[in-house]
Amino acid sequence: MATSFKQNDSWDTTTEFTDNIEKRETLGKVFEVVFLLGLLIGLFILALLLFDILKDGLGRFLSPGFLIETPSRFPDQGGIRPAIVSSILLGIIVILVTVPIGVGAALYLEEYAPKVWWTAIIEINISNLAGVPSIVYGLLGLGVFNYLLGFGPALISGALTLSLLSLPVIIVTAREAIRAVPDSLRNASYGLGVTKWRTISSHVIPYAIPGILTGVIISVSRAIGDAASLIVVGAVGFLTFDPGLFQRFMALPIQIYSYITRPEPGFADAAAATIIALLLLILALNGVAIYIRQRFSTR
Repeated sequence: MATSFKQNDSWDTTTEFTDNIEKRETLGKVFEVVFLLGLLIGLFILALLLFDILKDGLGRFLSPGFLIETPSRFPDQGGIRPAIVSSILLGIIVILVTVPIGVGAALYLEEYAPKVWWTAIIEINISNLAGVPSIVYGLLGLGVFNYLLGFGPALISGALTLSLLSLPVIIVTAREAIRAVPDSLRNASYGLGVTKWRTISSHVIPYAIPGILTGVIISVSRAIGDAASLIVVGAVGFLTFDPGLFQRFMALPIQIYSYITRPEPGFADAAAATIIALLLLILALNGVAIYIRQRFSTR
């Protein structure tokens, strides 16, 4: 009887375990279908937007002089050269400013900073700053760079404002990439008598570069496509010369905003063509960063 009871108890446990597995597998398949449906809906909406933009703006984008001429008050004339030059300069300055500072801050917080209360406060604030609206950074840039430092509504003010906007994202993603480096690499280096900085520079940073570049791609793409902060800092919607660092400037998002707000129907096509140019610029920057990331991943 005791043996029969044990066999029945074992059979009931096995049956219950098998039923739970089947339920979990069914639930997993349901969520897989739901997530796939969400992905397809997002891709469908994106495809519709791209189709609409290409339909309206491809002809204007391919028209002679659109990329190399200055803006005009006529919708079928002129181009967006000053906006392209400004956006490229903004992107370059953002990379030059944010990458050393962001990666340095991430290295300090992960490799050097003591795990005490004030570092925890810094980490929380950095994470919170990554979600602050861009117009808040625009107000900060207006007060600090335009007025306090006296740069005025110049390209350097816009670039430094976008750098502030990008820094939290780069710091957070760089910290995650550095944290993902196995401790075995560090311990092996320390075991050979290598100094801490030599270990970081020759082992940790090369291993973390693919993840760091992912953060740079995301932050720079967001900065180049941002308009709210640049409007607050003082970007203009019409410029007939290529700007310098300490001159008035425009950018592709500002150019798009300027075209959309004009009542003439031809400016809507010009805005769509400018959106195409902005997308191609972002894709080009992303392509370069992805190529560098793949090179370091292979190494």
